[in-house]
Amino acid sequence: MITLGRKPHNYLNANYSPWSWLFSTDHKRVAILYLISITLFFFVGGATAVLFRLELMTPRGDLVISETYNKLFTMHGIIMVFFFLIPSIPAVLGNFLIPMMIGARDLAFPKLNLLSWYIYSIGGVFTIAALVSGGVDTGWTFYTPYSSTYSNTAVMTAALGIFITGFSSILTGLNFMVTTHTMRAPGMHWFRLPLFVWSNYATSLIMILGTPVLAISLLLVAVERFFRMGIFDPKLGGDPLLFQHLFWFYSHPAVYIMILPGMGVISEVITCFARKRVFGYEFIAFSSLAIAVLGFLVWGHHMFVSGQSMYAGMVFSFISMLVAVPSAIKVFNWTATLYKGSITLQTPMLYALGFIGLFTMGGLTGVFLATLAVDVQVHDTYFVVAHFHYIMVGGMVMAYLGGIHFWWPKMTGRLYPEWWGRVSAAMIFFGFNLTFYPQFILGYLGMPRRYHTYPEEFQVLNVMSSAGASLLGVGYLIPLGYLLWSLRYGRAAGDNPWRAKGLEWTTTSPPPTENFQVTPVVTEEAYAYSAEESEAEYQRQVEEFARGEETLEESRREL
Repeated sequence: MITLGRKPHNYLNANYSPWSWLFSTDHKRVAILYLISITLFFFVGGATAVLFRLELMTPRGDLVISETYNKLFTMHGIIMVFFFLIPSIPAVLGNFLIPMMIGARDLAFPKLNLLSWYIYSIGGVFTIAALVSGGVDTGWTFYTPYSSTYSNTAVMTAALGIFITGFSSILTGLNFMVTTHTMRAPGMHWFRLPLFVWSNYATSLIMILGTPVLAISLLLVAVERFFRMGIFDPKLGGDPLLFQHLFWFYSHPAVYIMILPGMGVISEVITCFARKRVFGYEFIAFSSLAIAVLGFLVWGHHMFVSGQSMYAGMVFSFISMLVAVPSAIKVFNWTATLYKGSITLQTPMLYALGFIGLFTMGGLTGVFLATLAVDVQVHDTYFVVAHFHYIMVGGMVMAYLGGIHFWWPKMTGRLYPEWWGRVSAAMIFFGFNLTFYPQFILGYLGMPRRYHTYPEEFQVLNVMSSAGASLLGVGYLIPLGYLLWSLRYGRAAGDNPWRAKGLEWTTTSPPPTENFQVTPVVTEEAYAYSAEESEAEYQRQVEEFARGEETLEESRREL
């Protein structure tokens, strides 16, 4: 326990041995361990993307052969989906923030939390082993019967890595749900919870209910591969479409494991930098739960061209349109929160605004793919690739970077250089659009994905996409540089540099080991920004602008 009147040790205290991190059950330290691991996987997955984007700059396969190309895009998908997109926000920001946001000292099961990181790391080792021992060429979806019978690559090693990592997701989701139910501070009832907690709670539902289905699917692939039991291979009496049903029953809700926590980040950032109460708090909270439930009912829209009945296709198409409604509610409410707000364009806010634009673009193109007639035309083309990346990279990665920049001062007690933050946010936004917007056109014109050769008339658009990927890569490297730089040279942040609401901003930066010296008591709503505070923030911005104009005029006179 921390004694009042005595300066508390924070979780980054230099007196701790570096080895103590590997055995610490402090949720903040586990979050940092995840941050390091996930960042490494992100750059490994990004390196594979660099190689196949270089390959696609020319119409003919003159950099790698087709088999190597298949292995590159497979490992890119596996690493990015299962080891970056799914765990990043829950494992890093969720681990770090949820106990502080609800006024708790730690998660409900601290040892289980540390175990989840070890499980994640062990799964990652097996997956990297598959990469260095020859790779996998099935695509990240492991479609049967190719994966269960015919592929002679390291399919089972990669599948084992994903199987193991799934237990990490289940344990994390269980920990978050129990913590949210049982460890809220006095006065923190359900409708005072930050929307970030609501979004992670909904995500935890999907993790717990959906991940076992993926584990069973991969286990059945292993059974057929090793014991030749007829499960998916028609030659053995199996049904290959059974795997698609099982895989997509998990993998479409998994899209919301990736995006829902990002939506929670955006809710926190928007309301802080607009200096306004979030518009329609209850609607945003319940829309997260609605997305989690409806997400389990739309898997069949991945199988419109698989031969399923027309009536099943119509039902899945309708529900796919329906699941867009809760997402639209969030976008409309964020926009209403911005309306007449005292908006400050700091780096986290730039990422949040970029998220809204890119996620909306991805959502609208998702409606195209949910329409049967259009999906037949663009199925398995680059239109699908572009749509997926607008949601996942344009949406989730923008939210992840926005959240990292928003809570970085709280995590480290240091400020990063704001100018560089704005430059990198703009570079990522423009680089992303240059990378993936041409792919919508390529897909509409009929260029299939997963081919390393293509007709010459598609080269200009592919060169544009590869050029955008180069700009995007530099945009991702810049934050890595200045955030590491800030750890040593950044200015002291203070406890609440953004003047934000929320319990996590009432403790020190970095937070003490036990988060709070005394258990906080919550007496106000989650986003208690007042009209007077918004007006004061507006006047402050006007005064800063006036001072800037005076400084500029003085500089002109001197020149």
